[in-house]
Amino acid sequence: MARTFLHRLARVNPTAAFAGTLAVLLAGLFLPGIVGAMLLGLLAAGLAGLTATTWPVQAPVTRVVRVVLLTLLVVAAVSKAL
Repeated sequence: MARTFLHRLARVNPTAAFAGTLAVLLAGLFLPGIVGAMLLGLLAAGLAGLTATTWPVQAPVTRVVRVVLLTLLVVAAVSKAL
């Protein structure tokens, strides 16, 4: 099951993935309160899953960038929820 999901994910158009992610990020930042926090949390969960899945094959610099971005997303989601 996970392998099928990863194969489907690998075939996603990078431009469409970027546009979709940007739309969710902007909606999460601009929507008020818990709705925005939930969208940012959903985005953080997706990034955490992608990071965990690809961790062994990523360069150390990429790992650091992903952990920093994940931390910023979680901080933004928590601060939006409060």
